[in-house]
Parts: sequence; structure tokens; C-alpha cells
Amino acid sequence: MQLQAISGRPHSSLLPMLLIGALFFIFGFVTWLNGALIPFLKIACQLNEFQAMLVAFVFYIAYFVMALPVSGLLARYGYKQGMVLGLAVMVLGALLFIPAALSAAFPLFLLALFVLGTGLTLLQTASNPYIVCVGPRESAAMRISCMGIVNKGVGFIVPLLFSAWVLTGMEAYSDAALAAMTPEQKLQQLTELSERLIQPYLLMALVLSALTLFVWWAPLPKLDFEQQQKRHWRELKQYPQVWLGALTLFCYVGVEVIAGDSIGLFGQQLGVANFGVLTSYTMAFMVLGYLLGIALIPRWISQPQALLASAVLGLLFSAGVLYSSPEHTLLADLFTGWLSIAAIPDPVFYLALLGLANALVWPAVWPLALQGLGALTATASALLIMGIAGGAVLPLFYGYLAGQSSNQAAYWLLLPCYAMIFYYALLGHKKR
Repeated sequence: MQLQAISGRPHSSLLPMLLIGALFFIFGFVTWLNGALIPFLKIACQLNEFQAMLVAFVFYIAYFVMALPVSGLLARYGYKQGMVLGLAVMVLGALLFIPAALSAAFPLFLLALFVLGTGLTLLQTASNPYIVCVGPRESAAMRISCMGIVNKGVGFIVPLLFSAWVLTGMEAYSDAALAAMTPEQKLQQLTELSERLIQPYLLMALVLSALTLFVWWAPLPKLDFEQQQKRHWRELKQYPQVWLGALTLFCYVGVEVIAGDSIGLFGQQLGVANFGVLTSYTMAFMVLGYLLGIALIPRWISQPQALLASAVLGLLFSAGVLYSSPEHTLLADLFTGWLSIAAIPDPVFYLALLGLANALVWPAVWPLALQGLGALTATASALLIMGIAGGAVLPLFYGYLAGQSSNQAAYWLLLPCYAMIFYYALLGHKKR
């Protein structure tokens, strides 16, 4: 496989694939750390469900706020320089966690997360169209699935590491234990808990700094679509598949973040002892989905068919989350005799299974939405990246609904989102 530089000379795609694989590793490390960080900050900063979901909101809203300015930077300076700048901004975001942890100030944590999200916006806007254009469009979903294995593989590992490093001894910070303390003791205990974040984020800053230098010196070639990229987003009005694709990604990222980041809170509410590792189960099912994508696309199924299957599974598993019972009785009691032993899995299990349903949505939507865009690729990519704001809005809405009713009942929000993905797979991607 080769990619074409501006000069017209072919270049090996091995180095770009390795480099973008490293960037997808960073995406997963930083993004899926939030799943364990949310219940941690809920305790350390004494938050309710709505406030805790602000972690996801400020992180993902950066994609919406910064996507179009970022596309202008990429058009002017190129994709490689955009990757370097994105990594440098992420270093700053990681370092901001140190004063936030020392002061146990939730607003400072939110600022640090917004800066991290801004850096990731640069990286995502640069790397996703790159991986789409690095080979044939019909196999783009397979290539993005390869990147997804890296992304979600680290997403499986990170909550386990975070739990072992930071979430040990959390029984000392239970509601009952904190209620028994004086205000001074409680403040001291929570500050000490918050300070556990200093070492992990300092290490993250060092790793990101090293990767910044690596990308800076890497001989990454420019592609044909980097020429004359400074185009206005209004030129996309004749490409409805892009706008519908952005809306589909808005819904998809929202349900992905809800499934990955709220599972810890849900498990905590249900009394799961090791709630910090639950995100790893969602990520494990996503990795399984990516492996299926690599094996099946495009040899056995097309990208639209993979997207359609993902939507159907999402609807089924969402119904499982809503209508199953943690005590395995809600549906099992409807049966009699030997059938009663066929207990329905609990809602946490179905929530983790959503990782399987979600895996192939992102890889399938990108090549379908960017089909035939040419010089508008960067502008269209920025619009698609803005769809990541679904990870900000929908989890926050979920947190509000959970506060008004219950965590389990609030998952009805998943159903219209998967319905939108179903529509795009069936008809939306064909609109011109």
C-alpha cells in the first residue's frame, strides 16, 4: 500500500500508519481515562450525577468549539504541524491537572480537561482524514478499525491501571466514612485523595512531550488532499451526506460516552465493589467489534451493512439495559419451570455489550461521509469532528435524567440515537 505525496512521488504508508497508530493510542489513553475519572472526582470533589457528567461535557465540547478554527490551522500549516501543535496543547492540559489536584478545585479540573480536549481536536481533525485517504475508500473502515483496536485496546487497559494506581482503598471515602468525620478531617482526606492524580498526569505530560518531538522529526509526507484546503464550510451544502454524517457522529459519540463513562457510576450505584474497572469491559467488547470489522469489511460485508448491523445491535442492547434487572428477576420471573433458570443478564452487562454495537460506527461513517469531497476534505472533516460534541451534550442530559428518575431509566436516551444511526446506514449516506 502506498500513498501519494504532493510531489507526485509515492511514499510508503508504513510510517504514517505507525505514527497515526501512536496517535490513536493517545486518543484512547486520554479519552477513556474519563470513565474511571468521573466516579473518582464525584467522591473527591463531592459532586452529584449531573456535576460529575460535566467532566465528559467540558472534554467533548472542546471538539465543537475548536473544530472549525482547527480546520483553518490545518489548511494553513498542514497536517503534520497540526499534529505537533495538538500534542503540545495536550501537554499543557496534563500539566494543569497538577494545580487542580493540589487544590482539589473542580473548576480547575474542568479547565484542564477542556485544554486536553482542544489538543485532541487538532489530532483527530488531522489524523482521521489521513487514515481514510491512505488507501482505497472501500477498505477505509477496515483501516480505521485497525486504529480502533489500538484506541480501545488502551481503553481497556487504562481503567485497570487507574484503579490499581489511584482507586485503591476507596472504602475509606464512602459516604458513611466521610459523614463520621469533622469538616477539617473531611477536607484533609478529600485533598489527599485528589493529590493521587498528580503522578499519573505528570507521567502523561512526559509521554506526550516525547511523542511531540517524535512527530516533529518524523518524515511524514503530505497527501494530495492537503492542497488548496482553505474552503468555506458553506460549500458543503451540496453534500448532505456530510451534514447527516455529523449528526450521526453526534448521536454515536454521545451513546459511546454514555456507555463507557456512565457504567462506573451505574455500577457504583448498584454496589459493585470494583466499579472503576467497568469501563474496561465496554472497551473489551469494542475491541471485539473492531476485530470483526477487520475480518469482514469489505470482503464479506460493506461499510453501510456494518453500520446497519451496529444500529440494530445498539437498539437491542439498549432495550436490554432498560428492561433487565440487576437481580435477574424482571424478565426471568415471567417464565415457569426449567425456563426460570435462564436468568436475563443484568443491565450493566448490556451496557458493556454496547461497546460491540458501537465499534464499527465511527469507522463506517467517516469514509461514507467524505466520499467525493476532494479539496473540501479538511472542511468536511472539521464538521464531522464537531459531531463529537455529542459526547458533551448527551451524557450531561443523561446525568440530568438520572437525577430526576434513576440511572437505569435515563438510558432511554440511547434509543433515538441508535435510530439516527440506523437511518444514516439505510438512507442518509446516499443523500446528495
